[in-house]
Amino acid sequence: MHRRMKDINFLGNRNIMFIISAVFIVITIAVVAFRGLNFGIEFTGGTSIAFNNVGDIDIADMRSAFDETDETEVVIQTVVSNGEPGFLVRTSQTNPDVAAAEAQQIAERFGLPTDSYQVTTIGPDWGGNITRSSIMAFFVSIIAIVIYIAWRFQFKMGVMAVVALFHDLIIVIGIYAIVGREITPNVIAALLTILGYSLYDTVVVFHRIVDNAEEGKMKCSLMKLANHSINQVFIRTVNTALAQLIPVLVLLFFGGETLKDFAFAMAIGLVCGAYSSIAISTPLYVLWKEREPKYAKLKKRYPDDLPSTRRRKQLEREAAAAQAQ
Repeated sequence: MHRRMKDINFLGNRNIMFIISAVFIVITIAVVAFRGLNFGIEFTGGTSIAFNNVGDIDIADMRSAFDETDETEVVIQTVVSNGEPGFLVRTSQTNPDVAAAEAQQIAERFGLPTDSYQVTTIGPDWGGNITRSSIMAFFVSIIAIVIYIAWRFQFKMGVMAVVALFHDLIIVIGIYAIVGREITPNVIAALLTILGYSLYDTVVVFHRIVDNAEEGKMKCSLMKLANHSINQVFIRTVNTALAQLIPVLVLLFFGGETLKDFAFAMAIGLVCGAYSSIAISTPLYVLWKEREPKYAKLKKRYPDDLPSTRRRKQLEREAAAAQAQ
């Protein structure tokens, strides 16, 4: 005979998960406010010069060489491409002819061949168009998500799914701000892709909640039913997240720089998406839903059917003391 496994008490400890998410969000807001985001030249306009196979040239040498040019805003990063050391240099130069001349000047100083560097110059207007298009794509996606989930399930589920998406995106952006990585169009593409994966995890849980609520008369609070629903799909969620995460990690560690930008955002987003479906969207939906008369009555009738770990231990002590008397 199979023994039914006891449900993991996810939602009984929802306040702990809320605190964890709140801490991450506060840190994100603080870091972005004081440090800002490192937008790539695709958004701000400017020039990117990639130097490859630079040998024993160090970053101090490269910085000294650019000091001799007319550029006042120069950011130099060390990179590794195909196992060889290199540099990625960003300047505010938007004139492609001037940028090419400066790159050639630097290469000649160090005796680098002409095929050892690539110059990319982007004007500020193009960056503005990319920014507007990205923002429009994001908000169109959000509206479509709310409409679909409201039609397929419930409006409140749609709203909470969007709240979870914002939670995931804020944390991804916060980690980018903390580590100082550039936000490029590849990162924006990853963020939009994250919307789909995060939404999938949330919809799976919501679908299970709806099915369980329709199977018969509820003999527990909605919070307990939701917690049981999470447990029913938990292994599926973990397996799906791992299956998605493995190829992304391969890209992150072994892909080129362009792929790494995409993979870094995806890796963070996949973890956040699996977490937020349990810690954010579901408990917030239940707390909102329990304000309705039907579910408020169930909550009142079964007030302690899903206590937090701390509350459960207190109840066990009280029960033990009552038996001892």
